[in-house]
Amino acid sequence: MSTPSHSPVVNHLGRDVTGKIPDASRVPGMIELNERDGAIWSLAKDFLRTRDNDAHSLYAYSIAQALLSQIPEADENIVLPAILLHDTGWSTVDERLALEAIAPGADDSLRHLIIQHEKEGARIAREILEQVGVPEEDIVQIVDIIDGHDTRLVTINTNDALVKDSDKVWRVTPHGRRVVMDWFGIDAEQSLRLCAYRAYNELFTDQAKAMSRVLVTTACMDFSEEIAHTYTREDVA
Repeated sequence: MSTPSHSPVVNHLGRDVTGKIPDASRVPGMIELNERDGAIWSLAKDFLRTRDNDAHSLYAYSIAQALLSQIPEADENIVLPAILLHDTGWSTVDERLALEAIAPGADDSLRHLIIQHEKEGARIAREILEQVGVPEEDIVQIVDIIDGHDTRLVTINTNDALVKDSDKVWRVTPHGRRVVMDWFGIDAEQSLRLCAYRAYNELFTDQAKAMSRVLVTTACMDFSEEIAHTYTREDVA
């Protein structure tokens, strides 16, 4: 999937203001992968090149960073590696069967594939974490979270809740909704309804629920009659 443009199409002001933009270090919420997580990512990314799981994992990582800033009792040394690695196990499952397993209306006949991706993900995660030199006590916690992150309907601790919530909130991000459109051949409004229903009802923390609600209600405006008739500068030029 292509990334959004990082350059402007036009400058309506007509002069350069780039020197007045605050440095990233002064802006709350500006993140990047640290050295440890960059090393984990470099080893994990080849296991994530199916169904946009590579980009999904990076966006979920950013959501986890935001949740960590609001839930200080969670441990970033557990949460962040876990969210980068949680879906590596899908690399062991046929992509078409994986889509059938998670499709709207899917029954339990392919649930074993979801479990397979959790258990294989836990195995792959351990191998990667050992290569990076993550302490064994952290590896045990990370692997326990990954093994069951989808099928386990309760949380084992706060770290597990943050990983689960970061994974699910991704669904209602612009990226998540675009990906799900193409997974199932549905339109943008249908994707929003599906993702919003699946995301919100499976969240554990109040912070993630608030984040999800903001994303959903904002996205609703994309389909409103009112937004369809707002003007652009080009309309009145």
